[in-house]
Amino acid sequence: MNQIPFKRSLSFEYGKAANLSPLIRRVIAKNPSMFTLYGTGTYIIGTGNVAIIDPGPNIPEHIKAVLDAVQGETVTDILITHTHIDHSPATPHVKAATGARTWGFGPHGTKDTGEQVEEGADYDFVPDQILRDNTIVKGDGWTFESIHTPGHTSNHICLVLREENVMFSGDHVMGWSTSVISPPDGDMGAYLQSLNKLLARKEIRYWPTHGPAIEEPQEFVQAFIGHRKKREENILTCLTDGISQIPQIVEQLYTSIDPKLYGAAGRSVLAHLTHMLETGRVICDEKPTVNSSFRPSGR
Repeated sequence: MNQIPFKRSLSFEYGKAANLSPLIRRVIAKNPSMFTLYGTGTYIIGTGNVAIIDPGPNIPEHIKAVLDAVQGETVTDILITHTHIDHSPATPHVKAATGARTWGFGPHGTKDTGEQVEEGADYDFVPDQILRDNTIVKGDGWTFESIHTPGHTSNHICLVLREENVMFSGDHVMGWSTSVISPPDGDMGAYLQSLNKLLARKEIRYWPTHGPAIEEPQEFVQAFIGHRKKREENILTCLTDGISQIPQIVEQLYTSIDPKLYGAAGRSVLAHLTHMLETGRVICDEKPTVNSSFRPSGR
């Protein structure tokens, strides 16, 4: 299926920890935007000796709310899905207050981010411990398996909570929107490969960092793959019709979005076209940028 069954509804209160399951709590930061929906969801895993996923933005009120939620408990580990400024900048403050060790795939992949179209990168975060594919992080009653899912960023990690057979999907798969893929650190080919990696898995629920849970994750992932393939078919149709530049392609294909999002859409179209270049379907006579001209192969 290509139609993505988006869901945006979410019941919550800013600054209050909500119990989501026997092992999962969430505190949502008050940083709503076109890219974060209601804000960043910081997850607390376990009881007593706990882990925190994505401490969130450097907003003092949010940091206090997270620390208040774990008062009387021991935070042993902090895990980062990726280094955008709505996910990781609160980490040093939470680490300083708790002494927890930090985990991530590594620092942000590149300082050449092109036009900033969403929340921007956190270049300061460097993890204490490295997560790779299938790294296991064990705690008191909880076990994480890390899945490297590059695409949205090169250092993006999803985290499987084995005890509940659920996945914390960061920004790789969200229930309310597609992810922005912005070259050079964002990579459409890698993103599609990462989606296919998740399609083969059997977790029963995804907890994204933004928005509500995804209750039928394989259906969502398949829909995301179909959506991206259809987008590339539509881009190729534009090129065949003589629409050769990204701003005009965006106007043709993204008729239902707020024009404020055209910049982000343009970055994703560039990611698609770069992938189509890599797979031999289009031609560009220079290093591709949002200002380049493209044409179908064979022309």
